Parts: sequence; structure tokens; C-alpha cells
Amino acid sequence: MYSVIANNLKKQYGKKKDVVTALKGISFEVEQGELFGIIGPDGAGKTSLFRILTTLLLPDGGTASVDGLDVVKDFKAIRQRVGYMPGRFSLYQDLTIEENLDFFATIFNTTVKENYDLIKDIYSQIEPFKDRRAGKLSGGMKQKLALSCALIHKPSVLFLDEPTTGVDAVSRKEFWEMLRSLKKQGITILVSTPYMDEASLCDRVALIQNGEILSVNSPEGVINSFRQPLVAVKDSNMLQLLNDLQNFEGVQNAYPFGEYHHVVLKDGYSANTVSDFLQQHNYHQPDVKTIRADIEDCFIALMKVSGEL
Repeated sequence: MYSVIANNLKKQYGKKKDVVTALKGISFEVEQGELFGIIGPDGAGKTSLFRILTTLLLPDGGTASVDGLDVVKDFKAIRQRVGYMPGRFSLYQDLTIEENLDFFATIFNTTVKENYDLIKDIYSQIEPFKDRRAGKLSGGMKQKLALSCALIHKPSVLFLDEPTTGVDAVSRKEFWEMLRSLKKQGITILVSTPYMDEASLCDRVALIQNGEILSVNSPEGVINSFRQPLVAVKDSNMLQLLNDLQNFEGVQNAYPFGEYHHVVLKDGYSANTVSDFLQQHNYHQPDVKTIRADIEDCFIALMKVSGEL
């Protein structure tokens, strides 16, 4: 059974010459109880998609349903069933932790006590500071409070729009542990993120760029779809190295990747042929090694195929 279905969703902003197309016919399904990631950079269309699915924005084309309910016709019913944590902290800064949680519980005609078991593992980490105003909280504490408020009415589907942006690495790790715990309770979770490394923490992911879905698959499935030889190369002059690699006939694509350049090779080429090429161009001890692609390599390859690069 699918908890979320998007069928050819389209969205534009502006008029006439100033039109910006945010979504260009997005389609995918999310199974009940699944942790589903929408992975893509800023401006890819993630927030527009989430606002449509949570009934905060009307689509310009296509249809979508959440828990079998149409996002346009049944918006009131959907709002009672979903939890939504927007990308920007949107709780009341001048209210305390406890007051914010009580307020959201009241909106949904419930009480903190009634659904405390659902949020206790999350809320217990900030409960000692319950009298502190939300505006005075750290990024990680704001994150936990926002998640608690999104869960207080026990939603069946949870939408999290870039929840780990701007928080430290420890808080990011803790947050994903909390999501895995929520998943065990049967909640369907859709999370958007610009961080490619978080894709591996999802059951399935949709890679999105410029309002289009590039791929929908499990993280392992996305990686296994990368067929070309891939090597990592490093030398003392990285700028010149990149220029030379991009001019090598055996290279399909080359781009900076941390302290290395990642080089996608054409069929029939290998790390040895790259080493030979570099030695012929006066690189004496280049570091060249064969590697396995990760999600970011796959994303770049899909962008190239779609003409984005």
C-alpha cells in the first residue's frame, strides 16, 4: 500500500517572461512505513514538492494523494494526518519549549500526555530545558523541539524538509537515529536533504534536480546502476591535473571531489591507462586508484546524462 503518490506534479512561480518552473512533472510512490529521501541541491524543487504534499500549496498540474486522500479535495483531512517540519525553524521564538509543545497539541485537539510515548525519546533530551524560550535554543535543540511538535498529534505520514541543514555533525547523527526509531513505529517518513551522504540512510531515494526526478531507487540500487570505471586521482598541482584529465581521450567526466579528483572513464580504460597518460605529461608520482562510486558520483552522472552538466 502506498502512503504517498505523486503523479506528474507541476508547479510554476511568476508570470509571462518571469516564470520559474519549480516542478516539471514529478512522479513517484512511497510505501507505507517507508523512510523515503528526496535528495537534491538547493533550488531543485524539494520544498515546493513538500508544500504541495502537505496541502500548503496548490499544484499547477498533476495529482497527488497522501493516505489515499487527494491533496486538493481532501486538504482538511490530510492536515490532521500529516506532520510537517519546514526547513526554517518556524515555532514561536518567544514561547518556551513546553509552551510550544502544548500549543501544537491544542491545535490538534490532543494533549502532550496523550501522545507522550511517541515523542518521549526525543523530547526527554530537551525536557530539562522546558522553561527556556525557543529563540534561545541551539540548532540541535530547535531541531528536536520542531520534530516533537510535528509528532504530537501522532501523524501517519511525516514530512521533514531539510531537517539537518545548519546543525552540527553530532546532531545530524542523532536525528537520523531518531528517524529510524520512528520508522519502527510504522510512521511513513519523507525527508528532503541536500546532503548526499544521508541518502544511504533511507530505504529508497528520489534524486531530484531542477524540478525533475533523475532516479528513484534504493541507495544500493542507485550505486549499482553506475557502470563506468571510476578512479580517484591526486597530485601536487590539482588545477593543472584537472585540466589535463579533462583533455584525456579516455575520460568521460572529471570533477573535484574532496582532496581528489574523481574521473569517470570510458569503457576499455583503467587506472593503469590514467597513470600512463599522466606520466607522459610529466606527472612523476600521481596517486591513482580505482574506487567504487557513491551517491554523489551517481547524481553527477545522472545530471550529465540529462544535460544539466
